[in-house]
Amino acid sequence: MTDTPEPEQPALLGLDDVPAPRTSGAKRRNGGRKAALGATPVADELPVARVVLDLQPAHLDRPYDYLVPAPMSDDARPGVRVRARFGPQEVSGYVVERRETSDHEGRLVPLKRVVSADPVLSEPVLRLARAVADRYAGTLADVLRLAVPPRHARVEKEVLAVLAEAAAQEEPVDPAAGSEPSTDDAGDGSATPPADGATSAWASYLGGEAFCRHLLAGQAPRAVWTPLPGLAPPVGDGPAHVPHWAAAVAQAARATVAGGRRVLVVAPDARDVERTVTALAEAGVDDVVRLLADDGPAPRYRAFLRARHGLADVVVGTRAAMFAPVPDLGLVVLWGDGEDTLAEPHAPYPHARDVLALRSDLEDAAFLLASPGRTVQAQALLASGWAREIAAPRDVLRVRAPRVRALTSVELAAEGPGAAARLPTAAWRAARDGLARGPVLVQVPRTGYLPVVACARCRTAARCGACHGPLGMTRTGSAPQCSWCGRLAGGWRCEECGDTRVRAVRVGSDRTAEELGRAFAGTPVRVSASSAPGGVLDRVGPEPALVVATPGAEPVADGGYAVALLLDAAVATAGTGLATATEALHRWLAAAALVHPARAGGQVLLVGDAAPAPTGALVRYDPAGLADRELVERRELALPPAVRVAAVTGDRGAVDAVVGRLSLAGPDSVLGPVEQPDADPRRASTLEPQVRTVLRVPLAQGGELAAQLRGSLAVRSARREGGSVRVQVDPKEML
Repeated sequence: MTDTPEPEQPALLGLDDVPAPRTSGAKRRNGGRKAALGATPVADELPVARVVLDLQPAHLDRPYDYLVPAPMSDDARPGVRVRARFGPQEVSGYVVERRETSDHEGRLVPLKRVVSADPVLSEPVLRLARAVADRYAGTLADVLRLAVPPRHARVEKEVLAVLAEAAAQEEPVDPAAGSEPSTDDAGDGSATPPADGATSAWASYLGGEAFCRHLLAGQAPRAVWTPLPGLAPPVGDGPAHVPHWAAAVAQAARATVAGGRRVLVVAPDARDVERTVTALAEAGVDDVVRLLADDGPAPRYRAFLRARHGLADVVVGTRAAMFAPVPDLGLVVLWGDGEDTLAEPHAPYPHARDVLALRSDLEDAAFLLASPGRTVQAQALLASGWAREIAAPRDVLRVRAPRVRALTSVELAAEGPGAAARLPTAAWRAARDGLARGPVLVQVPRTGYLPVVACARCRTAARCGACHGPLGMTRTGSAPQCSWCGRLAGGWRCEECGDTRVRAVRVGSDRTAEELGRAFAGTPVRVSASSAPGGVLDRVGPEPALVVATPGAEPVADGGYAVALLLDAAVATAGTGLATATEALHRWLAAAALVHPARAGGQVLLVGDAAPAPTGALVRYDPAGLADRELVERRELALPPAVRVAAVTGDRGAVDAVVGRLSLAGPDSVLGPVEQPDADPRRASTLEPQVRTVLRVPLAQGGELAAQLRGSLAVRSARREGGSVRVQVDPKEML
């Protein structure tokens, strides 16, 4: 492979152009200061700053040395934001080190200015960012954009003022005091050992209480945990409204805090964050900060600074919180690793599961991966011995879980024509009986009304005449509308048979709610979905009601649901992706976890002919068994996570050039290139189709594959090769 050209240190002509010291010891330091006489005075101590710049090209991914002007010497500490000249432009960056000497043989340029004296980039986060960039064949600048939020000057001034006041008074102060209202609750934390019963949520698990004891002792156990279904016992006289998993996470966090360390919890969405914060408060852990990108720049930056300066014992957030600067980190928790929202959509596309696993190793912190289902990646952590399993015995699970029935066509054969209904008679009866005891949850795979329609006569999919996109309907009697361009197709006519009538192919949450309202007249129907008028609901009351929700949008019912109907099961397992089966089971189990146990009459009905493997795993309540079976099959077929995979997508010439420079790209490791279908036919007709090449190597060569890809991308950017290329290591799908 061609060596990557070494980028040259930028130099400026003029008074600010100071020669770099090239010798060691006092002579080198004195020479540097003498050269600065009459120009920019250089710092007496550690005059060289090593800076990581926010540069996009891959061949510039390295630290650069700059001189530290004397007036900036106190502020230019490792971790602070700076501005520096790079060639003709001025770019942002972070000081990562102060040194006496420089290895550069040319002339160094002084820093332009220190943006802020607050060191926002901690050393552990810098090491983590470098490790993530290495694993995913990315650049350090790309990872730091994900790790450190944009600066908010007013918030920074407020927090630093409070920190200064606290230092003067030598007592803890809430940094949000005197500023705009914040949703973060600050308290004095809990540094005492957990009281009796404080880890009772873990008593039902094999190894659960031992895990908490290790946390209390300051150790770093690693575990993959399958929580029991159900809600935690209520606090006081109120109804049970906190999921069991959140209460158990809160108790583990309290044990860690009592052991003198801090905790980081990452969840898929804001609702799970709020449930975790509520559980922490009920467990007596009040010094908590929420780190959510959706909160806006000011609250997010305030939460970031509070975490950075150790003003919270527990940090709870969504995907971006995986890089939160938590000092003295003792435990990292990831909830629901099968959710798509935990995969970063920006380069270098890291997944929270892998980032937190790296962080656990780098910072010697405990690791807890929890999910209602079990991903194959989590099973691989157990199979490798890197983590241990925490699960409840089968007899305990039978007591806590609802009864599960799979209403397949075979099961319903005795019902006659009613077996083909979307809501068969058995499901209707179960819902009717459940409404006598409380709310009933109805999970549907899709949002909207009729997202997909087809010709009523020949069943040909209805397409838009302008862009050839799929047609759907937003309400009864409305004209079909394109889901791509939004145009109405009032005069639509089937191109195959000429019929003008359409029929439903996929039924969404809105149409399901309408049908249930007619089937259960007089019963309230509530919809929890992104397209619903009320959006995604967080909680519903204990009174009887039909709650229609899409996967991941199921609200918690006070006291739990009496029955859950999982409709259109065949749709959930109809995909061709590698994770289709485990993802379907994950969604079903997440809904089933909100239902009463079987001894209280709770039951879950899976309606439809889904794939046999996930259906059987749901009936047995056995996500671990399905994940283990999938892992064995992937080993036999050499599919991830049994191997390391990288996907190179883009223009054919650019993809061939990047892959051609890899020594690991042999006949046995390269799949493709294969043309990629474009979602928009208009683009496909005007532009050259993109291709995708997949590289597959043994796990032991995964690091080398990422390193060679980084090197090839560096050569590409240094040579300014044309075309577009996207490299993704460990993609979710290989197709």
